Amino acid sequence: MAVLKPFKAWHPEPKNVEQIACVPYDVVNVKEARSLAEGNPQSFLHVVRPEIDLPEGTDPHDDEVYDKGAENLHKFLTNGTLQQEDEPQIYVYQLIRNGRPQTGIFACVSVEDYDNEVILKHELTRPAKEDDRTRHILTQQAHAEPVMLTYKDDEETENLISQTTQKKPLFEFKASDNVIHKLWRADKTKAFVEAFESISNLYIADGHHRCKSASRAAEQKKRNNPDHTGDEEYNFFPAVIFPMSNMNILPYNRVVHRIPDNFLSTLQEEFNLTPNGYAKPSEKGTISIYIDGSWYGMELPLDQNPNSVQKLDVHRLQEFVLSPLLDISDPRRDENISFVGGIRGTKELENLVDNGTADLAISMFATSIEELVQVSDEGRLMPPKSTWFEPKLRSGLLVHTF
Repeated sequence: MAVLKPFKAWHPEPKNVEQIACVPYDVVNVKEARSLAEGNPQSFLHVVRPEIDLPEGTDPHDDEVYDKGAENLHKFLTNGTLQQEDEPQIYVYQLIRNGRPQTGIFACVSVEDYDNEVILKHELTRPAKEDDRTRHILTQQAHAEPVMLTYKDDEETENLISQTTQKKPLFEFKASDNVIHKLWRADKTKAFVEAFESISNLYIADGHHRCKSASRAAEQKKRNNPDHTGDEEYNFFPAVIFPMSNMNILPYNRVVHRIPDNFLSTLQEEFNLTPNGYAKPSEKGTISIYIDGSWYGMELPLDQNPNSVQKLDVHRLQEFVLSPLLDISDPRRDENISFVGGIRGTKELENLVDNGTADLAISMFATSIEELVQVSDEGRLMPPKSTWFEPKLRSGLLVHTF
């Protein structure tokens, strides 16, 4: 049974939402965040990327950064930038990209569900990034951004979502990337909560570190609260939960900065390369490689009797190319490899090679949501950077404080 909890969200006035809403903290670097927020003191980037308000070169893990984030959020909560609901609410959030709607439920989920694997993961988290997000949560006494979860399609919740979207939305705006965002208050709060009581698992799509950090923050709050009951707001964190059929995964491509001499010849000897290949692979089990100004198609080998992880293209690439031929055994930490979200397109891969930033670009076929769920159900873990979800949620629409 999955716990769905209404919460007393803080949100902008509808007339100001477009000015306040921002991209998630982890899809832009500091320079990009500073540019996006320039001249806009109401941008929520001042909360999720508070280093933009400090001198250039400030260590993002400096005490000043966490204090500035808390100061900026407090300012937004007290000066009217954000206002709090009178009663706990559940919401429906829709994103429309290129005419394709993706509609889910915006509410709080349970830290206990995460700890007890009702909310299932598919990737490892890094302690340093956990530390950073946990500290932001505790310093701000808030979950400033939601995570993205998914669940197996359920007729009852779909009906509730459909009924909610017949009303006029609380928010509706088009972001700078042309994605349309809509948000409704749900009338049938109790019905949503009860519907989730029959849903056995939720799956993390985007936000593994925020989930883990919410758990760590709750544990620390619990240790410091002798009257802990389990009902305190710090035991819950905000999520947008989409049915599987709504999810859209793009490839997560790779570039290798330096390769050995005659590496193309090595690939041609080891694998069946197709010259004059397409920039995007057409089916699972194949990749496209860009080297020396040309694209090549390549079929990935497959282990005998593979499990759900070994079937993944990202695993097959790692197992048969990156590790044995390029000595990239730990792609999380190896500086010779970088990852490029599919939203940037294959032209970005070409540019990185053509301008000398990388010697080799690898265009992947997207991991499917069914593969993600199967891996999660089996308790296995995907290689890093296996999925790129698009469109991204906007931050600053609904904030959860405790």
